[in-house]
Amino acid sequence: MEFQIDKSDSKSKARAGEITTDHGKIQTPIFMPVGTAGAVKAVHIRDIKEDTNAQIILGNTYHLYLRPGMEVMEAAGGLHKFNGWDRPILTDSGGYQVYSLAGTRKLTEEGVLFQSHIDGSRHMFSPEKVMDIQRSIGADIMMAFDECTPYPCDYEYAKNSMNLTHRWLDRCVTHFEKTEGLYGHKQALFPIVQGSTYPDLRKISAETIAKVGAEGNAIGGLSVGEPHEMMYEMTEAVCDILPKDKPRYLMGVGTPANILESIALGVDMFDCVMPTRNGRNGMLFTSEGIINIKNKKWYKDFSPIDDNGLSFVDSQYTKAYLRHLFIAKEILGPMIASMHNLRFYLWLVAEARAHILAGDFASWKNIMIPKLQNRL
Repeated sequence: MEFQIDKSDSKSKARAGEITTDHGKIQTPIFMPVGTAGAVKAVHIRDIKEDTNAQIILGNTYHLYLRPGMEVMEAAGGLHKFNGWDRPILTDSGGYQVYSLAGTRKLTEEGVLFQSHIDGSRHMFSPEKVMDIQRSIGADIMMAFDECTPYPCDYEYAKNSMNLTHRWLDRCVTHFEKTEGLYGHKQALFPIVQGSTYPDLRKISAETIAKVGAEGNAIGGLSVGEPHEMMYEMTEAVCDILPKDKPRYLMGVGTPANILESIALGVDMFDCVMPTRNGRNGMLFTSEGIINIKNKKWYKDFSPIDDNGLSFVDSQYTKAYLRHLFIAKEILGPMIASMHNLRFYLWLVAEARAHILAGDFASWKNIMIPKLQNRL
């Protein structure tokens, strides 16, 4: 994997770059739609490729391991062949599931023993096994196995968790270097910075991760309930330490405003379920603010979903029609809303890139942030 920086913003830490993988190039900053079980919910793979300008999507190690399983995945030739997506794929490590399954898992030095949410069966994730699973999936970018600390958590817990993540990272790197991909393309491994919301721990973790010399680096354990300003503080501190010549991935973030603020701090890559999850529930992101399409105020509004002339969905889909679909519980409603939100997120990062290249990103961001947070 290669990464080049095309231009850095003079009034912020934002940068426009390009990642090159065996499955294609990724222009940064980039948003990555989340395809948890090999599919982005309510959106056709064809539409993601042709209509959203998505250059990379995510798969979920935990979910794909349980269903359909690695026997099927390997027989298919990896996730690219299985779901028909021929562009880059990133897989998470299962670390977030370790966090979210706190009630049904046992955390040890060896790894995590957990119960399947599907049938209650027991499984063990070790750093080595997580590397093997991601080899089987065939992701272009693999994530190191980590523990995502909850918020809030006390200092000792955060410190012990961070150190465990670092020890697991050593094992991930060793096993990654001893194994090869199964499908003829190169795979990159990204370590993950942890440390909760404690600046000294974040500094230690970022320095530890930087020394690994990986092809890219991720920032985890944020967007788990902490105040946004605290998230930005941790992100800035980490970005100031992580290598400037490697892509930086802020995991699980976030709102459109979060993304622009984090781009200004030096982040290159983002993912979040928010565009599709919120879309399925009738929340739409637009260039002028946030719309709850179920509100009665839209029932005779025959204007486009985004009034700013931005064609995120076909022009025949008005606010009134989309509201009707949600009220009538037609499945087309969540599909249109999900596609709209994905297009909007990808438009937003493409605009950010364009303004970085043009040299006016900081001023554009300051105009956009209040509008993005406006409730229409």
